[in-house]
Amino acid sequence: MKNKYPLNWQKDDFQIKVFCSIPNIATGILIKAAKNYFIVDPGDGILRDLNSEIGTKNILNVSDIFISHGHHDHVGGVWTLLTYMRVMQKNTTLTLHFPKGCKEIISIYHAFEQVYYKSIPYKIVLNEIPDSKKFNSNMGLIIKPFPVIHKEILSDRITKKQVPAIGFTFEHDGKKICYGGDTAYCIELENAAKGCDLAVIEAGHDEHEEVPDDMHMTLDEAKKIGKSAKEYFLVHVPE
Repeated sequence: MKNKYPLNWQKDDFQIKVFCSIPNIATGILIKAAKNYFIVDPGDGILRDLNSEIGTKNILNVSDIFISHGHHDHVGGVWTLLTYMRVMQKNTTLTLHFPKGCKEIISIYHAFEQVYYKSIPYKIVLNEIPDSKKFNSNMGLIIKPFPVIHKEILSDRITKKQVPAIGFTFEHDGKKICYGGDTAYCIELENAAKGCDLAVIEAGHDEHEEVPDDMHMTLDEAKKIGKSAKEYFLVHVPE
């Protein structure tokens, strides 16, 4: 099953565009609520896609970036965005929201700060999310993070470990989008997606492996959760 990206959804002034979500390559998502833009999981190529979609002025006005986990196909564009905003003289605060313990985002931020500390024209706030409490962005979007199950295989190619990983619901003007990020089937995602106006659900499990794992969902698992929402997109499907 192959998706034809980009995927678009809009209800009134609430909109999401999934530029792409390809396992091991890149993810890139843009949310618009009223006149405000928010970036989710900026993988490689996100700057090119944002420039084509919303232009420099709107990129510089972005207040929040949301990260589900630190794997390269979800954070490969973070450095690019930070440096572009520096070069183009962003002058408003940028907040990076990410799961507690996500070393990749912390490392990218510290490297950026170390290299450019004398010439960063905007403030960067790190919001390391430790729990599932709702919070509001500076631009009025209501966000509720939730834990998910996503593991990675270590260098011995046998051992797995849980990585810091979360999903998000985004709510604006009574409408709600659920984004699970990368995850195996879990009750937290099932509960978060139920009744949402749109659920963006990954189906990254290799269908050649018959037994579901603790890294990604099968198509059947993803569809089961997706159907509990009013509408759904299946993403991160292997090509």
